[in-house]
Amino acid sequence: MRAVITVTGKDRVGIIAMASAECAKYGANIVDISQTVMKEYFAMIMLTELDGLNTDFSDFSEKIKEAGREVGVEISVMHEDIFNAMHRI
Repeated sequence: MRAVITVTGKDRVGIIAMASAECAKYGANIVDISQTVMKEYFAMIMLTELDGLNTDFSDFSEKIKEAGREVGVEISVMHEDIFNAMHRI
């Protein structure tokens, strides 16, 4: 199972480190990542492999969102199938 994780907010030191540490903490493997900073705004999208999760998907989603709130960014976690269905023409 894979998930698409997006992170957005005001740029600051440590956003990528926090997001990747949270993924590692719960056993999510980052297989692809793209990030950009536009002036003071940070945006990142990660494709993660979740077969090694040490918790259930909903718990992982809530924990990583909470970690994002603690540093002032918004994190969204979406199962790859849902992401693909939303973006199908």
